[in-house]
Amino acid sequence: MMDIHQILKKLPHRYPFLLVDRVLELEPGKRIKALKNVTMNEPFFEGHFPHRPVMPGVLMLEAMAQAAALLAFEVVGSVPDEKSVYYFAGIDAARFKRPVEPGDQLIMDVTLERMKAGIFKFKGVCTVDGKMVCEAELMCTMRTVA
Repeated sequence: MMDIHQILKKLPHRYPFLLVDRVLELEPGKRIKALKNVTMNEPFFEGHFPHRPVMPGVLMLEAMAQAAALLAFEVVGSVPDEKSVYYFAGIDAARFKRPVEPGDQLIMDVTLERMKAGIFKFKGVCTVDGKMVCEAELMCTMRTVA
């Protein structure tokens, strides 16, 4: 398990783009289960949509990617320094099954499928109250920037 303080030491994301509040389970090299408490205070709800607030699907994908990054850091045994960035390399088979609204607790369950030549491939599923809301295959990589 990781609380928000441990997450902040590992992820470079900050408000309003940090989308992981807690790690519930972590099997190094295998899988991670994390959560995002979705509140009405999220800045994206102001415009998406004013009459019916719904969490954008791309942010659910981003939340899974942030959880995947925490898992990847456990695999490589370190957290990237300020010259490293963890990027999306691809997203496949993304499907959105139902809306995520204020008050929901988004659970991200991400499994490492494989790692080769610095490319990580993950399978992610998001649920709310045990019901699938989103799934996708994610490819991510770490790169050093100038």
